[in-house]
Amino acid sequence: MIADEKFVLLANLPWIRDGRQGVRAGSRWPHIKSSSEINYLPFPFFLAYSAALLEKNGVSSLFIDAVAEKLTSDEFLDRLSAHKISWLVAETSIPSFSDDLLLLEKIAAKGVGIILCGPNSQMWTSDFLERHPFVSFVLVGEYEFTLLELIRALKEGSALSSVSGILYRQDGRVQRTLKRSPFDIDSLPWPERDCLPMNAYLDAPGGMPVPSAQMMASRGCPFKCGFCLWPQVIYQGHHYRARDVKDVIDEMEYLVREKGFKSVYFDDDTFNVGRDRMFVFCSEIKKRRMEKIPWAIMARPDLMDEDVLNAMKDAGLWAVKYGVESAEQFLVDSIGKNMDLKKTIEMVLLTKKLGIRTHLTFTFGLPGETKETMDATIDLALKLDPFSVQFSITTPFPGTAYYDELNNKGFIISKNFNEFDGHGSSVIALPSLSAVELSQAKTRAYAVWKEHEARRSGGTVMNKFLRHYEEKGFSYAFRRGIQFIKDGLK
Repeated sequence: MIADEKFVLLANLPWIRDGRQGVRAGSRWPHIKSSSEINYLPFPFFLAYSAALLEKNGVSSLFIDAVAEKLTSDEFLDRLSAHKISWLVAETSIPSFSDDLLLLEKIAAKGVGIILCGPNSQMWTSDFLERHPFVSFVLVGEYEFTLLELIRALKEGSALSSVSGILYRQDGRVQRTLKRSPFDIDSLPWPERDCLPMNAYLDAPGGMPVPSAQMMASRGCPFKCGFCLWPQVIYQGHHYRARDVKDVIDEMEYLVREKGFKSVYFDDDTFNVGRDRMFVFCSEIKKRRMEKIPWAIMARPDLMDEDVLNAMKDAGLWAVKYGVESAEQFLVDSIGKNMDLKKTIEMVLLTKKLGIRTHLTFTFGLPGETKETMDATIDLALKLDPFSVQFSITTPFPGTAYYDELNNKGFIISKNFNEFDGHGSSVIALPSLSAVELSQAKTRAYAVWKEHEARRSGGTVMNKFLRHYEEKGFSYAFRRGIQFIKDGLK
């Protein structure tokens, strides 16, 4: 039984490797950041919702985002030691897992119970708990209500078997309770923000004004992309749940008018599911005279049409992130995305025509990829000429259909999960492409894109400086200018 005065500590643990910062909690693509991602940092939604839910239900908790605060492991341990902690709740990920476990074992040695959660199916087995005796509980999937029920059971001394979605030990054996069903996301309070360094979080596509807040208006995705992490691992299925529109706009209005944020990015898995809901959303923004507040979304281009885009533009839409993935329809089909590339291209061009900025994502390494298809994808990126672009190497995270497919075919060449980040090197090799060739394609894509950007902007440091200054201020522009010079000397 736990004394009431003891804290539950929710943590996004430190993650610094070889002097470089990683992003974990809140990221669908946990990875070590590159030099081009100086200020990028996603908001830790699941931890923040959990913290708010615990507080709403009278559970006193502490929340430390060590990544946002750029804490080292030693600094984090010092912070932890300043409080009387009973249970540490840590969101982990595949590429950070080995780093996380080393730190967690040190924390457990201080008498703190360890509860793990996050999009990491590697810890959802009996074998994992047997090999890591310092871990007390593992939460499977969406964990906000699971955590609340677990903490209540621990405080009250009630049966752990009644808590859905956990792994634990009992009488020397690992037990696994029933899977938690999807819940109504309107039953969650707004995520905790007051105890966090909110100005540290940045995901503002299209150079939106900062400080910018990140929100969610829905959870899940009805589509079945084989590589997509959260729907398959966190949500445990391709179900879609939208929040009440008025409550979403209430939160948006609060963040802008009460907290002083200058823009909002909706980090939904797929924001624009439900055409009628898009019109209701835009109408509610205009009803409250908030159409001057810039906002951005992550969306599917083939769900857009001219009327929806016009309504969004009139309601203040500043930018859209679209996942295009490849220039070849058969490659998009190969991972179950079920997206019409012809319409996708039309909608990207229409979005730009309406003055809405676009950020496009592409990936190399889908089943059937060749040198020719990668070249075609690079060409398409240049042709579409978005405001910004992301190229990655498709990463088969454990727990996804893509991992199972490639693993069964023997295409995964490394089981060192530190390397499963899709940024630096490839952990897969396809019949027509080696891991080195996939990595080289990503490097080449960014080099070609950098040349394209230089031609587009005039190519001078001053032009780039002025552009970044207008978007995000002097400090950001100065750092990017220095990086631009360094890159040019390589």
